[in-house]
Amino acid sequence: MIGSTATSVDDGFTMVAVGDLIVSRPLTNGGHPGFERIVELLRDADATLGNMETSIFDSRNFKGSPQAEFGGAYHASVPALGADLKAMGFKILSFANNHTFDWGVEGMRETCEALDRNDIVHAGAGESLAQAAAARFLETPRGRVGLVSCATTFTPQSRAADPAASAAGRPGINALRLTRSVVVTTEMLEQVKLIRDALPDYKVSQDDPRKAILAEITFRTGDVPGFAYEPNQKDLANILWNVRRGKQYSDFCILANHGHEPGNWSQQPADYEQTFARAVIDAGADAYVAHGPHQLRGIEIYKDRPIFYSLANFVIDDLRTPMGVDMFETYGKDPGTHTDADVTVAEMTSGYDTAPGFSDPVFYESLITASRYEGNRLKEVRLYPVELGHSKRMARRGIPSLASPERSESILTRMQALSCPFGTEIEILENVGLIKL
Repeated sequence: MIGSTATSVDDGFTMVAVGDLIVSRPLTNGGHPGFERIVELLRDADATLGNMETSIFDSRNFKGSPQAEFGGAYHASVPALGADLKAMGFKILSFANNHTFDWGVEGMRETCEALDRNDIVHAGAGESLAQAAAARFLETPRGRVGLVSCATTFTPQSRAADPAASAAGRPGINALRLTRSVVVTTEMLEQVKLIRDALPDYKVSQDDPRKAILAEITFRTGDVPGFAYEPNQKDLANILWNVRRGKQYSDFCILANHGHEPGNWSQQPADYEQTFARAVIDAGADAYVAHGPHQLRGIEIYKDRPIFYSLANFVIDDLRTPMGVDMFETYGKDPGTHTDADVTVAEMTSGYDTAPGFSDPVFYESLITASRYEGNRLKEVRLYPVELGHSKRMARRGIPSLASPERSESILTRMQALSCPFGTEIEILENVGLIKL
C-alpha cells in the first residue's frame, strides 16, 4: 500500500548487519584462518550491511591530502578493496562517519567511485546535503532495500550543505548535530557558578537556576552526573523525512547512524539515542543499525523491528599507511625518526578518549547479526560472535573469525546483560545468540 510503513519483503528475506569496516587491504585471498566461514555468513543474505570507515584510493597518483583535523586517524585502503568487499558479500554500505573526509572531498569521491564500480550501494555522503541524506536502494530477489545513513560524530568541514542563493552546495556527509550538556548535581552546579562568576567579563543575567555556562560548556542539574544530548531539530526533521521517503520507495528501509557519544568507554548508548531510534522506526525504518564506539552495545526490539545500538568493529586490521603528519604529532612521534606503524602502536595502546585505548580485548569482539523475516514480520535475529585476533601481530590482527566456544559464551553473556534493560531476551544455543519473536 502506498505510504504504508509496513515491512513488505518476501518470506526468507535476511538482513546481515555488521560493524565498522576499518580495513586497509583485500582480505578474501589472504588465507586468514576462519575468514572463509565469515564470508559464507555475509554472502548468505539478501542485504549485507557494514559501515565503510576507510577511504579507497591509489596513493601513488592521489590528488587529495590528509584533510581531516582530526577524526582520530587517517584511514586509507588500496583500489582493490572495492572488488574485495563485493567478493566478501557486502551489498550495501553506510558511509556517513567521522572518517569519510579523512582525505578530503577527493578521498570521499574516489571511495564512492570505487564502490560504484563494484555495484555496492552506499549512502550518507554526497555533493550536497540533499544527496548525502537521500536513501539509496539495493535491488534483491526478495524485495527492494533502502538505506539512509547519518552521523552524530563527524569532523569539522565534513557536514554537507545545500545550495543557497548563488552559493553552491558543500560536499559532505549527512550529519545529525548534537548539543551536549554536562549533567551535575545541584551542589556541583553551585561550584561551577562560583568559577564562572569569578572570571572576567561575566555579566549577571536572568540565568536558569538549573544550569550554567562556563567556557562555552553548558552544565545542568540532574540526578546522576554524566552527559546529555539534544539533537538539532532541523537535522532530525530532514533525516526522518528521508527515512519516510526511503520507505515509500522500498520494501525494507534501514537507518544507519554513526556516533561515538558519550564516548568509546561507554557500553551504553547516549541518552538521545533510544528516542531517535524509535522515531526513525515510527517514520518507516525496518531496522536501526548503529556504529561508532568500537565496542558492542545492547539490542532492542521495538514494534517488531531491531535496534542495534552498536555492532562494534567488524574489521580493524588497520595497517595504516600513508598517514597525515597530525597523527605523528598527536602521539609524540617524529616522521623523520618513527614509522607509520610506530604511530599506530601508540594509538592502539593509548587511545584518543580513554585509556588504555584499543589495547582492551573488548574492542576486538563483535557480532554478525542475521535478521530473518517471514510473513512480512521479523521472525528471529541470530547473533554470531566474532573475535578479531587481539593477541596476533599487526599483520594478522583485526581480521574476523568466529569466536571460540569460550569466547562466544563471554560475548553473548555480555550481550544478554547489555540488552536486558531494553526488554530483549537472548537465548544461547550452540555458541549462537537467538532472539525470537
